Amino acid sequence: MKLYIKNMVCDRCIMAVKAEAEKASMNLAYIKLGEIGLTEESLPAETLATFDNTLLALGFERIDNKRSRIIEKVKNIIVLNIHHSEGDIKNNWSDLITGELHYEYNYISNQFSSLVGVTIEQFIIRQKIEKIKELLFYGEMNLNEIAWKMNYSSTAYLSSQFKKVTGMTPGRFRKLMDKKRISLDNL
Repeated sequence: MKLYIKNMVCDRCIMAVKAEAEKASMNLAYIKLGEIGLTEESLPAETLATFDNTLLALGFERIDNKRSRIIEKVKNIIVLNIHHSEGDIKNNWSDLITGELHYEYNYISNQFSSLVGVTIEQFIIRQKIEKIKELLFYGEMNLNEIAWKMNYSSTAYLSSQFKKVTGMTPGRFRKLMDKKRISLDNL
C-alpha cells in the first residue's frame, strides 16, 4: 500500500512523517519525499483518520486523488533536483518530469497550472531563487559560481531574475543577510 503525503520537502519532513507512521504502528517498506510504502495491503479507517489528523498538525496532508498526487510528485522532483542535488543543476525539466511520471508534459503542465496557480516554469524559478538565497546567505560561493551551479547562462540573467522575484539584487540581499548575521553575533 502507498500513501502520498503533501508538503514533504526535506529530510526532516521524512523523519517527522516516519516517526508518526511508526507511532501509528504502520509497517514501513520505504519512505521518501511525498510517499510512504507500507507492507500492509490496507489500514483500518480509524488508523488512517488518526494519522491524517497527526499529519495536519505537522503541516502535512495525505493526498487521495490522482491529480493532486501528480502535482505533488512534480513539486518533489523539482525540489529534490534543486535543493538536494550536490551537482550543478543542468536539467531538461520536461524530460525529467515526464520520465518520472510517464505522462505527456502538456497534460502534466496543464494539471499543475490549474491546481497550483503558477506554471511549472514559474515554480522552478521560485525554487531556484530560494536556493540562490541560501547560497548567498552562506557566502561560500560568488555570484558567478552560483550562476554556473544553478544553470544560468550569465550572472546578469540570474541577477535580473532574482530582482524580478525578490525585488532586490543579489548583492543587496547578501548585504542585508550580512547585517543580520552581524547583529545576531552581538547577542
